[in-house]
Amino acid sequence: MVGALLAGGCANAQAPLLNPAPTPADWAALSKLPDWSGVWIPPPFAPQKTPPSWKPEIAVQVAELQAEENAGRPRNIYVNCLPEGMPSWAIMNLSTVEFLFTPGRVTILSEFDGNRLRRIYTDGRAHPDDPDLTFNGHSIGHWEDGVLVVDTVGILPQTFLPLGQGVGIPNNGDVHIVERIGLSQPDTLRIDLVIDAPKVLTQPWKISREFKRNRERARDITEASCRQGDFIDDVDAKGNAIFTPIPHDEGGAPLPPDSPPNSPRASAN
Repeated sequence: MVGALLAGGCANAQAPLLNPAPTPADWAALSKLPDWSGVWIPPPFAPQKTPPSWKPEIAVQVAELQAEENAGRPRNIYVNCLPEGMPSWAIMNLSTVEFLFTPGRVTILSEFDGNRLRRIYTDGRAHPDDPDLTFNGHSIGHWEDGVLVVDTVGILPQTFLPLGQGVGIPNNGDVHIVERIGLSQPDTLRIDLVIDAPKVLTQPWKISREFKRNRERARDITEASCRQGDFIDDVDAKGNAIFTPIPHDEGGAPLPPDSPPNSPRASAN
């Protein structure tokens, strides 16, 4: 009997955590949230008014990247169609976004590359003790007077703290971001971020950005794929429609389709 009780106790301890089915009250509660419907369009990227406080050795690297950009040799920090991740999603994103409210979650969809998304859990859960590292990290949030307060950890160390398309430094790990997202005007959504990146910053970086609402159907989010630009529409020997890889140079830029596939400067993805 003791063995049976122990076995039963282990089974209960290992029972998976379940997301409860939403109740009618949960769905009704959504009507009390602020109206973030429509699509939201970010402004053109502009130089930051409040630049990060870099560690001295990191500041040297930033200066080198800025010099290359000023000389007309920018190094694109976003390559190979990898997601920009946080905090670039908020700081650098140039694509339309929309917000979906469901019980226990806010989902943010971006037009860039197949509607990349963020999940912000608002069901009261905590961060995992050992979260899997991802581009956007693990986000939990709660509402304060119509403002969504979001806490994000578990971000891959390779995601950038960007100053521009060609100037940015990987966060290098242990980054922690707090956001406050809310309407500053009826059709203006403001995101205030506090970015703590102890591997590269001497103090948290505070930065804000505003998105403008648009309700025109012509602005609705459409499907897109960054990787599709690495291929050309082609037909195989049997007449089937296929995608053929485009050769790329050493820096990752696509070469003209008639470039020799075995050229020293070309490598097909």
